Amino acid sequence: MRNNIRHSNLVVGQLVAEPGTRMEGHLKVGTMPDRTAVRLPVVLINGRYPGKTLYIQAISDGDELNGIAVIHKILQTITPEQLHGKIIAVPLVNFHAFHAKQALSPVDNRKMNRCFPGRRDGTSSERIAYHLFQRAVQQADYCLDLHQGGVHPMIDEVRVRVGEKHTLHGACLELARVFGIGHILNQKGPKGQLAQAAPEIGIPTIDPELGGTHGWDATSIEKGVRGVLNVLQYYGFIPGTPEIPEQQIVVKKFVPLISNEGGFVYYRAELYEQLTASQPVADICDVFGNVQESISSPVDGVFWAKPIYPMVASGGIVGKIGTPIGYL
Repeated sequence: MRNNIRHSNLVVGQLVAEPGTRMEGHLKVGTMPDRTAVRLPVVLINGRYPGKTLYIQAISDGDELNGIAVIHKILQTITPEQLHGKIIAVPLVNFHAFHAKQALSPVDNRKMNRCFPGRRDGTSSERIAYHLFQRAVQQADYCLDLHQGGVHPMIDEVRVRVGEKHTLHGACLELARVFGIGHILNQKGPKGQLAQAAPEIGIPTIDPELGGTHGWDATSIEKGVRGVLNVLQYYGFIPGTPEIPEQQIVVKKFVPLISNEGGFVYYRAELYEQLTASQPVADICDVFGNVQESISSPVDGVFWAKPIYPMVASGGIVGKIGTPIGYL
């Protein structure tokens, strides 16, 4: 981790925020076919007092919008006068996917959160990741990469994406605990995630997953705002006492619930519910409303996520169970 003792300017690309100031602007990361610049919005808050640096980003996937609302509320709350340290906020990372209202970039069909730390000569998504990582992320002491389960219903949770043997696993798990959303997935993630790439250079990073919905979800946004404030308070960026649950659930993997029959899904359990093995979770009905199959949980765990539409083909997934249940 970096130790920003000397109070200095905060610089990202052409943007400069002197101590005690806030700067808003854009970072150029490419060009469109007509040569129009592709620019990402960036907000720099350089506190009145010296301290560490927090990097926070949202919309790495173009249809995950709860995070930008969280950043908006944080930026409306935090002022340079109260801040010890620095904040780099990028409210919109996946420019092309956002405008297409989809998860993947339509330019290269890539998922941005599989492209970090990026490549200067790579595909569009890799180049955007490269610019962000080189110019912004590397300055941070802590990183928050705000996500959600796309448009698919999912609980609010935080993900630690480095393995348990990683030197920063403990620091990342502590950051997840401090975020305080109540549920944590402690599982090494796919290569190219920011929450893997940043810890490789010494920066504790987490993926808060703020539910899953079309558009915005007020409850998930509220939890995300509280989580960011917890981090800012716990690590000494701003005054105040964080609101961290005394006990939080931690799981290490997901087990899918798979339907043998196609049909319409009627759930008998709710998201967040702690399930026991063999507990009924859903019934599959035919087009006439007759039950064709009852699906039970194969393990003890938490009902973590489910598809957006209540129908399924044979062999389709009707939900995911987080397991085994542990506590932090």
